Amino acid sequence: MKNILITGSTDGIGNLAALKLACDGHQILLHGRDQAKLNSTIAKIKSFSKNENIFGFVADFSDLSAVKKMAAEVKSRVETLDVLVNNAGIYNSSLSKNNEGFEMRYVVNYLSPYLLTQELLPLLSNMAGSRVINLSSAAQSDVSIRAINGVVNIPVQAAYAQSKLALTMWSFYMAEKQPNISVIALNPGSLLNTKMVKEAFGHHWSPAEKGADIIYDLAVSQNFAGITGKYFDNDSGGFSNAHPQAYNKAAVSELITFTENLLN
Repeated sequence: MKNILITGSTDGIGNLAALKLACDGHQILLHGRDQAKLNSTIAKIKSFSKNENIFGFVADFSDLSAVKKMAAEVKSRVETLDVLVNNAGIYNSSLSKNNEGFEMRYVVNYLSPYLLTQELLPLLSNMAGSRVINLSSAAQSDVSIRAINGVVNIPVQAAYAQSKLALTMWSFYMAEKQPNISVIALNPGSLLNTKMVKEAFGHHWSPAEKGADIIYDLAVSQNFAGITGKYFDNDSGGFSNAHPQAYNKAAVSELITFTENLLN
């Protein structure tokens, strides 16, 4: 039995992957923004999977202090973590910036998973073969530090694509710095049938199960054991090259230095 934390798991591909993994008997740590919805999700997964080892944590990922609090709660629940799936993300938002003035998509899609993972590193480092799966996207564009801290305003589509590239750049950096942890950036598939995609685009190309299945495989399949520092493109069905900036050492260094300074 593995301890598996999946953020953004009350909806969409995170929810489907959690259900599939729960049916295998793993201990699943769910995350959501709403306590009532999280409780309902826990009950449904327990009932369907006949697995009682399902627990939940509430945090609004637009609030970095809430992420830190959630990390502390996770550490109080488990001593080790086999798999962390940073799946929570947003495209549309009623607010362009969070309470601290940072671009909203950057906060939820990049800064919060970065902070959560850093806080949970002791749990991941305790487990041989632990894995971190960061949900990237086929949409990736050059990262702007000035956009992250809200100095310049950029369109929603650009902010989303930049935040996903930032996540990918950090994934490669983390893979180098944490050789005992397998880190994969994942495009789960373009325009999957999820709530976020419906709200953003009004249509879909593929079923949500396509994304859930690859999350499941990357989380527990022996086919991916020991693979790290790579980008998996589920549109093509294999490992591929990410945006060129992800391999630019100077750009990655600038991003990580800014992020560390911001979070500290």
